[in-house]
Amino acid sequence: MPCTQSCVTQAWGAWFMDLLHLRYRLKSGFYYLYDMRDAPNAITGERPYRLKTELVAIAFDRITGRVHQHGHPTRIHSWAMGAQRRLRMAGDWEGANRLVVVSGPLPEEEINKCLSVQGYCRWMLMRLASMPHGKFAAHRAGSRSSWQRRESGQQRRAA
Repeated sequence: MPCTQSCVTQAWGAWFMDLLHLRYRLKSGFYYLYDMRDAPNAITGERPYRLKTELVAIAFDRITGRVHQHGHPTRIHSWAMGAQRRLRMAGDWEGANRLVVVSGPLPEEEINKCLSVQGYCRWMLMRLASMPHGKFAAHRAGSRSSWQRRESGQQRRAA
């Protein structure tokens, strides 16, 4: 039986429910994917991560903004090419052309909004050219901890 658009988005309801619990965190230049349903470690307080990658890719429908896949760019691009090939073989050229993959160092907040807000990827695609580099923005903002900022402020006043 030929694959259609429903083949790509089968079990959308179950998939979207799983996306609500997933969060990416940027630490030391790597994106870590966490399932927030997992209990934190009793000793360290850290949750076990599901994925560690330098770059993130998201495959989604250009019109609706629905997320189909996310993760390591090589795997996502491979999945998208296979899905497009199957859709075109089934005669659904429009459905194949609607499948978009965005990859790179995306801002952590944008990635998490794509996973938690249905249709957000559509708006992210429109703003992609003006979006800040994900790793540099997080590195600058997180380069100093709150106590370091407090200490530097106190040192300036004391001098």
